Amino acid sequence: MDTQGWLLLTYKVPPEPNSRRVALWRRLKGLGAVYLQNGVCLLPKTSDHVRWLKMLENDISGMGGDCVLLETVALDRAQEEKVVARFKADRDEQYGEFIRRCADFEAEIAKEIAIKKFTYAELEEEETDLRKLQGWLEKIRKLDFYGGSLAEQAASRLKDCEFVLDSYAQQVFDAHDENR
Repeated sequence: MDTQGWLLLTYKVPPEPNSRRVALWRRLKGLGAVYLQNGVCLLPKTSDHVRWLKMLENDISGMGGDCVLLETVALDRAQEEKVVARFKADRDEQYGEFIRRCADFEAEIAKEIAIKKFTYAELEEEETDLRKLQGWLEKIRKLDFYGGSLAEQAASRLKDCEFVLDSYAQQVFDAHDENR
């Protein structure tokens, strides 16, 4: 069996201050880690992940906590597929939230069109929101180690948002006689 290597981090940190535990959890989730249970998470083995987890090991120690970092593989194909499914589910949850935010973005522009709010200030605000969506999708893609099932739909929704913004921009320009 050609197996995939993972990094397994187990840790225990003092319950107080809570902000440190939350910050640690966010950093691990920001790396794309999946939690198998409290204080036990997994990442695909890459040199970047090894480096980041070694730095987190120092941070955990600095919090008065303890951790163990191991390299591991699944016992069999079924266990490997179960772990990969957890990674995909986490990414699909993020993609799903992203897709919902795309719908919100399009609804906001539709509202501005409906009330004929064709201002440069509004266009700039919408462009900022689109850049946030673009950056967010890029972050999700970087953590999509195994190809989440909603990845293509999320990319398509971003293209829809870009098209909607382009159309709105044209209406703003037309309202200000920019193209005449």
